[in-house]
Amino acid sequence: MPVFSRGDAQIHYDLEGREDGFPVLLLAPGGMRSCNERWNTVPWNPRRALADEYRLIGMDQRNAGRSSAPISESDGWATYRDDQIGLLDHLGIERCHLVGMCIGGPFALALLLADPERFAAAVLLQPAGIDGNRSAFDEVYDGWQRELSPSRPEVDEHAWSEFKQNMWGGEFVLAVDRDQVRTITTPMLVANGGDEWHPRSISLEVAELAADCTVLDRWKDDASLPATDEAIRGFLAGHRP
Repeated sequence: MPVFSRGDAQIHYDLEGREDGFPVLLLAPGGMRSCNERWNTVPWNPRRALADEYRLIGMDQRNAGRSSAPISESDGWATYRDDQIGLLDHLGIERCHLVGMCIGGPFALALLLADPERFAAAVLLQPAGIDGNRSAFDEVYDGWQRELSPSRPEVDEHAWSEFKQNMWGGEFVLAVDRDQVRTITTPMLVANGGDEWHPRSISLEVAELAADCTVLDRWKDDASLPATDEAIRGFLAGHRP
């Protein structure tokens, strides 16, 4: 299991699929517990669906799965973004696709804003966002903190609280604002959400604001999965350099 070090952070990752395939960075679901194994629990799993054609880079985000890192009051979306860009630099990947689900949607949008030339296309599966559901994200963060805090006595309550505010205190898709999404020109495919953590309204607004966006509505029930697979694979192939 390879590990990338950035400062005191130890980021575990998996390299799967074709060694000579065009790279795809996978940004897994799971909120604060976003790790590569989480893909194995979702209806459309890129670790299976894309392995025959692409080189897949699957991350365990900091303090999730096998990865670990310090926690401070200054941590936030930019911290994760810099881990992700740092991993691509570490692997020598100059251009790739993005596939993100849940928290992976905000992660992907932050990357597209920060380094647009690096990404050929992005797939956002039911991106997380705020629309009358902030308490749901509070519960997710609080549960993650309760699990982690016994092993992190050096992190005081102020740091935990500030980190929570930095991650989940914002609006819309949290990592970027609406005006920033309007500036993103990278081709995107957005698969609509439809539950408390992934409101349909957020998916639709991202698709409306972005300059070049394809929308999948029904995509994760058993009857829709073959068409979903065809649509995503076709979208990524169509934008592969």
